[in-house]
Parts: sequence; C-alpha cells; structure tokens
Amino acid sequence: MATISSPGIASGLDIQSIVSQLVALEKAPLTQLKTQATSLQTKLSTMGTIKSQVSALGDAAAKLSKASGWDPVKATSSNPSAVGVTVKAGAPATSITMEVQNLAKAQSTASAAVTTGTAMGTGSMTIELGQWSGSSFTAGSGTPVTIDIEAGDDSLSDIAAKINESDAGVSATVLRDASGERLLVRSKATGEENAFRITVADDDGDDTDAAGLSRLAFSVGNANGMSRSQSAENAQATINGVPVTSASNTLSGTLTGMTIQLSQETTAPVNIDVTNDTEAIRSNVKAFVDAYNTLNTTLTSALRYDEATKTAGPLQGDATTVGLQNALRGMMRSVSASTPYSRLSDVGIELKSGGKLEIDATKMDAAMDNLDDLKALFTSTSNDATATGFGWKIKSFAEGLIDADGTVSNKTDALKASIKRNSLDQDRVNDKAARSEKRLLAQYNAMDAAVGSLNGLSAFVSQQIIMWNKS
Repeated sequence: MATISSPGIASGLDIQSIVSQLVALEKAPLTQLKTQATSLQTKLSTMGTIKSQVSALGDAAAKLSKASGWDPVKATSSNPSAVGVTVKAGAPATSITMEVQNLAKAQSTASAAVTTGTAMGTGSMTIELGQWSGSSFTAGSGTPVTIDIEAGDDSLSDIAAKINESDAGVSATVLRDASGERLLVRSKATGEENAFRITVADDDGDDTDAAGLSRLAFSVGNANGMSRSQSAENAQATINGVPVTSASNTLSGTLTGMTIQLSQETTAPVNIDVTNDTEAIRSNVKAFVDAYNTLNTTLTSALRYDEATKTAGPLQGDATTVGLQNALRGMMRSVSASTPYSRLSDVGIELKSGGKLEIDATKMDAAMDNLDDLKALFTSTSNDATATGFGWKIKSFAEGLIDADGTVSNKTDALKASIKRNSLDQDRVNDKAARSEKRLLAQYNAMDAAVGSLNGLSAFVSQQIIMWNKS
C-alpha cells in the first residue's frame, strides 16, 4: 500500500524549507566559482584572439622577410586585346615591342553532307597526330587510336561520340543544316605538330572511295574523304624584331617570368612594359603595420582599467600579457644590422603614444626611392638574432610565442587547466550539497516521525486521564 509522506506534518515544521536553506549555504561557494569560471573563459577567449593576431603579424613579417615580398612587378600592354601579358614576382623590369603576324591554329576538317541519320558503313577509323608537309604526313610520338564502327548502326552522331570518348587528341561534332549533316573534326591543340590524319579500314574493300566509311578518311590529296577547312599553324611573332614561333598562342617560357597571350594579329607594334609594383610593396608594408596595430589594440584593451566604468580588462595585471606587450613594443624600437636604414623609424614606421605604429608618408616615399636599402631593413641576416632584418626578427618572435612551448601557448594551456579545476570544484560543491540534502532530509524526517509518535502517546495519555476522572 502506498504511503503519503509530507515532511513536517507531525512536528509542524517546514522541513523542506529548512533543508533547502541549509543546502543553499552548502552551495554558497558556487557563486564565486561561477564568477571565476566566467572570468577564466573570457581570459581564454582573449588569449585565443591574441594568438590569432600574433600569427597574423608573423605572416605579415614573413612576407617582408623574403625577396618575393619586395619583388612584385606589374606588366602593361599597349594593346591588351591583341597581346595580353601577366608576370611573376621577381621578373626583371624590361620594355619590349611585339608584333603578331599569325596566330596559332588547330587543324579542322569537315565531311561531305549526308542525310541526317545515315549509317556511314562499317570498319574502323585510325586517328594519328603529327605534322603535314605538303601531302606528306609525319606521325608524332603518340600512339594512333583506332575506333571500331559497328555494322549498319553508326550515324555521324554515333561516330562523333566515339571519337570524343577515344581521347585521340581531336574533338568531333555534327553540323546540321538544310543540306543534311556533316562530321566536323578539330585538333584539341593548336600548332603544326598537332595536326592529324584519319585513315579507315572500310569493310566494303575500298578505303579511298566516296562510299561507306571512306567518306570520313582524311589525308591531303584525298578528294573523296573529308576536306580540310583549316590547316594547323604555328603562331608567328617578333619580339624587338626577333622572329619567334610557337605551337600555342600562350607564350609561357619565351621571356623570363612573363606569360604572353596572343589574341589578334597586329598592324602596329605593341609595347609591353614590366616595372616594379611599388603599390604592392607599400601594401605589404601597410599590412605589417596594420597587423601590429591590431594586436597592440587588443593587448591594450585587455590590460587597461576603465576609470569611467570602473571595469578592468580581462587580463589586467596579467604578467604574461604585460610582458608580451612590452616585448612587442621593444621589438619595434630595436635595431637591425642593415644600413643606411637600421630602425623602422628611419623609413617612417614610427611608434607613437599608446604603442601604435604610424607611417610617415614623406619618409616612406624617400625609402621607396631606395628600394634595395628598404628591402635590406627587413631581409638582412646577422649572426646576432636581435640584429636581423625586421621581417626575420618579428617572424621568429611570433613563431616563438605561439609554438607549443611558447609564451602564448603556455598561457592558454594554463587557463584551460584552471577552467578544468574550476569545473571539478563546482562538481565537488554540488556533490557535497546533494549528500547533505539527503542526510538532512533523513534526519528531519526521523525527528518528525519521533515527534509524531510522542504526540500520539500524549493524546492517548490525555484520553486515559479524562476517562479515569469520570469513573
């Protein structure tokens, strides 16, 4: 039989309220622990931001530590619609003139028109890549590809699909108009050495007549097969008057560091200029300054105390963060072994109040006019690590901070450990409170039961006394 229990019904005490208040006292340390946990999480998040920004500063410095960070170039064409140009970092500054007499072309052939859906006969087609000289064909180094044409079923569309699936170095399509349909075949690559020949083994016994599969053969001088609508041709151009030829309209190895795209034949010389891209260099320097300032702002905000709001930054007074800020600012004031520029301030990168870097445009312009000396300020090496160029120096500094045993990484690990301990402490408080609640309820319920028994005995005694008095 179920028992209905209501703590305190016998004694008249609010046992549940009493126990709840006592348990609340046991849980009192949780308030401080939860506040501490929030603070630790904020610190960890801030350190995560600092770590990311240190990494970004290291990346920006690393870019300036390498020659490629100082060798960006740009190329311009006086007629980009005819001659386009792209250039790699480090390409020498130069100026050339170029004329295009002929664009590279791919060989194209077309069959005679047949009624749409006509079966073209049976046998096989063999496609070879190579070079035509008059009516003579010299096969290239590739392997000829043979395609089987099935009995009575293969129309031009079927044959075109088989050619495209064969990876023979050509592409095929079917052209339809009022006269019927034609098979069009074209080399995938331009240039004289990428021409093609098509021979057939026609099951009708004649491989060169105007019937059956022979109609799709191609060789120069064969009037019964496909006709050539475009010969394979090399590009022909002159660079500063020197003739050049290319199988492709993209010249990627002709001039050091340059890729030239031929799009049109020209009627006048095209001027191509390759110059140092000083704006890209300025952008690299600015990216370095911006990365430092972003990190400096985060450190300043994390360490400050706001008098107006009476609130402290999440890392105020933290020795690790204070040390990092001081080391970072000291690094920006340090000296490298390069000459004539040995300090960042020499080229206009100046440390201002609050640790912010600013670029003096006048000084920077002057330094840009002495690009090799400016480059040395960031790229120079030295036996003394503290005297290396600022690119190397700050790159190494940043890497050291975020390495597994670095200052920032160690601080992050310490915060994670503190958060874990805090969580365990909260668990212990909750466990102790739960045990106390169970114990207190048991004790008060036992007391309530005892009071109930006494009340029952008292009522019985009173009743007996009343009965004795009546007798």
